[in-house]
Amino acid sequence: MSGAAWTPAYVGLGSNLDDPLAQIRCALDALARLPVTRRVACSSFYWNPPMGPAGQPDYLNAVAGLLTLLPPAALLAGLQDIEAAQGRERAGPRWGPRTLDLDLLLHGQACSSDESLALPHPGIADRPFVLVPLAEVAPGLRLPDGRRVASLAAACAAAGLLRATH
Repeated sequence: MSGAAWTPAYVGLGSNLDDPLAQIRCALDALARLPVTRRVACSSFYWNPPMGPAGQPDYLNAVAGLLTLLPPAALLAGLQDIEAAQGRERAGPRWGPRTLDLDLLLHGQACSSDESLALPHPGIADRPFVLVPLAEVAPGLRLPDGRRVASLAAACAAAGLLRATH
């Protein structure tokens, strides 16, 4: 990694199974242990209704800010390893209940529409449970297309989003 530059990256965290608060806290600790990566920020935690199948518990969400020397694919692999270590099962309905969901939202200004990794995350501008905590940790952040995260967060309908007390 000699000569590599530290790149800011943002990770969305979510859980609605097996003690979501403990799942998110454990994942934050694991993010801080990723190789050549530093966790530098974490938003408040927010409860929100699931966007997937009905009948599942509400989600607890947060956003972590990282500085990393890892390229996007290696960082994503590390996130998936953390999910697996915390019991994430990839079988089941899309947006169904899960112990842990880690989404690589942004990796610097990288843009990719690769099947295995889309950057920025395709739902970033439409999801209050991502925008509100992302704007909290990086209020001056701009997406690669120039849109300001704080402006997107201010314009989104954050109904149902409730700051957790922990």
